[in-house]
Amino acid sequence: MKRAIAILLSLGLLGWFLADARWQTLGAALGRLTPAIVAVAVAGFAASYLLRALRVYDEFRRDAAGRFGACVRIVLMHNAMVNIVPFRGGEAAFPLLLQRTFGTPLPRAIASLFWFRLQDALVVGMVAVAVWPELPLALRIAGLVALAVFAWGLPRWARKPHDWAERGAFAGKLAKLRNAFGESTRHARFGWLWTVSNWSVKLAAQAWLLAALLSTGMPEGAAGALGAELAAILPIQGVAGFGTYEAGAAAALLPAGIAFGDGLQAALALHLFVIACALSAGALAWLFPNAGPASAATTAQAHSSSESASRS
Repeated sequence: MKRAIAILLSLGLLGWFLADARWQTLGAALGRLTPAIVAVAVAGFAASYLLRALRVYDEFRRDAAGRFGACVRIVLMHNAMVNIVPFRGGEAAFPLLLQRTFGTPLPRAIASLFWFRLQDALVVGMVAVAVWPELPLALRIAGLVALAVFAWGLPRWARKPHDWAERGAFAGKLAKLRNAFGESTRHARFGWLWTVSNWSVKLAAQAWLLAALLSTGMPEGAAGALGAELAAILPIQGVAGFGTYEAGAAAALLPAGIAFGDGLQAALALHLFVIACALSAGALAWLFPNAGPASAATTAQAHSSSESASRS
């Protein structure tokens, strides 16, 4: 019922949009994008995808066994699903793809996804606190320190020995989740590096594109991109995230003197571009099937046999 309502609302908004002839102004906004602007933005999104794949490869390097291409495929397909499935339902693709590709247990994969999303939220939150306009310096420093302490302390708390498994059935289930989360935070050697690098590139690419759509500078584009991403990490989203993404960007652009309607129009064009890149990359990944755990083991065994034969 929730999905049906979300689809109907999205179709209703699309119908209102088309009936109001605003698609013409949207086309005019997209017409401001030169091939050079589009090329830089696409390169930025591609770099962001690769950095996310490096984060997955870093944490699951034992499962991946050198198969970085498989990690790229998982990231691209997961990203495409997240961008189009409502209510964050596309997140389920990540643990399922890890299990199918590497044989990773679902609890381990789900805990890793939770840690990834928590890292994303903390990085975006710290950027927002650092640049939020008219925020008192004391509150800015307190917010940054609180987020940094939380990011440092949570993994260490999860990895501490505990007796939750002995406190009953429900506590035992929580203990398994805590152990899986602690295991996930232990394996990534450069997790924060990949997360910060990814968001730096991703926000820069979106800011570049939004600034071109609005014919403004990078500071305004960065404000809009950050507002859109803050809205995009909300736990509940409509179909393809339409509505919250645009509203977040337009609201963040108001202090820069950009009218809410103009901000919505540019944010919608940006959102369509982001979705087009995500779906195109996901389609390319889907066209190149990846061997599962059994096939990978067979390949590794054959490679080992070949090396033994060559040595003899």
